[in-house]
Amino acid sequence: MKTYIVDSFTNTAFKGNPAGVCIVTTLISDEKMQAIAAELNLSETAFVQHISNNNYSIRYFSPIMEIPLCGHATLASAKIIFENTSVEEIHFTTFQNIELVTKKEGEKISMVFPVYETTKATVSKELLTALGISEINNCVYNKETNILLLEISSTSALAKLTPDFEALVKTNNSINGVLVTSSSTSEYDFHSRYFWPWSGSNEDPVTGATHTFLAKYWSEKLNKTAMKSFQASQRTGAMEVELIENNQLIIKGEAVIVFKGELCI
Repeated sequence: MKTYIVDSFTNTAFKGNPAGVCIVTTLISDEKMQAIAAELNLSETAFVQHISNNNYSIRYFSPIMEIPLCGHATLASAKIIFENTSVEEIHFTTFQNIELVTKKEGEKISMVFPVYETTKATVSKELLTALGISEINNCVYNKETNILLLEISSTSALAKLTPDFEALVKTNNSINGVLVTSSSTSEYDFHSRYFWPWSGSNEDPVTGATHTFLAKYWSEKLNKTAMKSFQASQRTGAMEVELIENNQLIIKGEAVIVFKGELCI
């Protein structure tokens, strides 16, 4: 099986978020895909199969479980297809039958994602302590991704967070992850970090899927539809987001191929 590793949401190798991309040509089981994702041990591995013309199916697996939607692995998969074909637009269909349209725009790739709502939520003192947060501005929840969003006041405090992940896992058994975010006065409109020891690795370096609700959250607060987002993980990464009509979101970023090979299955 042709297999790649692609660093997404960056133009520099070994930055951004690495994703595995496996090109599926014969049917393989869910168990085999999960085993491959665990073997590659990246935050997500995408399994992509050509259906017809520029239509492809796509599924995402973390080392622990199947993930319904993943931005950086979609970007990585599009990068591979654009590098190996002459198409300028790709239509991915996810396991949940969500269609993701991606387009090549020079060195960047744009992806159309759905926009999700958030609802007011509460957070336990134990979870905040495990994250190393003493005070929050707001707490909301997105049901489609099963992620809790916490807004704090300082990007510098966000960058310095060093969660106790063993304690964090014990504070909640019903969510996929916690997204911590803050507004910014730099070249970016907002910063974020995503912690998901419940369903993946401890921290996801750069997370496109969280922007399905994060972009609208900040759009309403900042009164903007087009914004720049920075993810303040150790690897760092950035993307452009824009809310458009029909409750859709454009996520735009770059990607770098760092590995090409064959997986023996």
